[in-house]
Amino acid sequence: MSLEPSLVLSVLVGIFHAALSVAIRGSAGGRLPLLVAAAILGAWAGNAMFGRLGIGVLTIGDYSLLGASIVAWVGIGLVSVVAVLGPSAERRA
Repeated sequence: MSLEPSLVLSVLVGIFHAALSVAIRGSAGGRLPLLVAAAILGAWAGNAMFGRLGIGVLTIGDYSLLGASIVAWVGIGLVSVVAVLGPSAERRA
């Protein structure tokens, strides 16, 4: 069984952007696994979308680094918004 190069690159790009978001914010607040998963899935989807659209700006071979990065940040943003809007232990008490 071999892994697709796009999946491997998406994992690397997703982990990088999740780490960058934690470095910017200072902490993940217990949602690091969700941030990493959202960033990886976003990077994979972004590569696929930009590849289908034929947008070839900032690519590594056939891998669209720009699309992967943009949609990875969309995923990170969605997790952050849901975390802020969702219930927390402090609000329940």
